[in-house]
Amino acid sequence: MAQRVAVIGSHSGLHARPAATLVQAASQAPVPVTIAVEGKEPVAASSLLGIMTLGARHGDHVTLTADGDQAEAVLDELAQLLEQELDA
Repeated sequence: MAQRVAVIGSHSGLHARPAATLVQAASQAPVPVTIAVEGKEPVAASSLLGIMTLGARHGDHVTLTADGDQAEAVLDELAQLLEQELDA
């Protein structure tokens, strides 16, 4: 199982547009991905409602996890996406 830790770059955290961008990318990934913040259970990165329940804010560390042949590449891409400012 592969994991990546990313720091939320969006000033609004994982709300609205940044969350939707992540969900779209995770939904197109060839492997299932989960995302978690410390103290909360992981949720599917392809679930908008699940991501919104995490309450991840700007600067929070999140852990992405995936398993499968392309997991490393998928997690690299999603971590990079999370660390960008997606508010614009």
